[in-house]
Amino acid sequence: MTQRPAVLIMQRHLAPLSGFLESAYDVYRFWEGPPIEAAHDIRVMVVAGEAPLDKALIERLPNLDLLACFTSGYDGIDIDWCRARGLPVTHAPGVNHEDVADHALGLILAARRQIASGDRQVRSGEWSAATRTITASMGGQTLGVVGLGHIGRAVAKRAEAFCMAVNWWGPRPHDAEWPRAESLLALAKASDILVVACKADDTNRGLISREILEALGHDGLLVNVSRGQVVDEDALIAALKSGALGQAALDVFVEEPTDPARWADVPNLVLTPHTAGATTAGVQGMLMLLMQNLQAHFAGEPLKTPVA
Repeated sequence: MTQRPAVLIMQRHLAPLSGFLESAYDVYRFWEGPPIEAAHDIRVMVVAGEAPLDKALIERLPNLDLLACFTSGYDGIDIDWCRARGLPVTHAPGVNHEDVADHALGLILAARRQIASGDRQVRSGEWSAATRTITASMGGQTLGVVGLGHIGRAVAKRAEAFCMAVNWWGPRPHDAEWPRAESLLALAKASDILVVACKADDTNRGLISREILEALGHDGLLVNVSRGQVVDEDALIAALKSGALGQAALDVFVEEPTDPARWADVPNLVLTPHTAGATTAGVQGMLMLLMQNLQAHFAGEPLKTPVA
């Protein structure tokens, strides 16, 4: 009987992949214990892109020849380190950017129109004529987009449908129908709302700094659907508490799950648990690409979506 290829799933939240992979592969789950007995059998490691790569473990798997990232982002993976070892990396691009953009607009609406706080007001019995809230209109606001990739462009198009003016900034120029600011600081100063949608890597950790938050200002709204590390969280909390920044809406955090006590007394804030891209269609698209990459790898064919 031919031995089936062995696959190691690293993160517990990827456990549902087991049922799909077990039809064709021997599946090991890292949280059940390091697979010492299967170290020579494991050919593929399946990872979540935001999780730090366990390089020491990889070096103990002598026949590992593919790192399959389930997500589109791969900021936890040291691509140069993998490349130097001849270890190819795949990911799942272009499957959930529209969903992430939808979520970004939802966060903008929730914050600007105070939807979440309005819900709490009704449920608590605090709704009265005296407590009725007047909120800002969406139309006429200026939206700044940090990073004009798939997500950034999708956010910009949605913002235009809300009659918002759109600007953007990224480290590299692109052909775009919206003007590019001369700097991130200039973008923040010109924006009512700043949406962070850039790819995260070691070069932009803490990109959204105290200076950027203060430039966005006491009426400004920061929305982050990128990665938590792109925003200086301590500076963000301080700016919200002092009023230097008006509002924030976050789907991602430096540490995930984030400590709820960290945000308990922070005002003017909307939070969601890293669910912007977690839709049925998005997850199905990521699963399809994972399976296609594994099939191509073990058939000796070109990988479907390798990291460039």
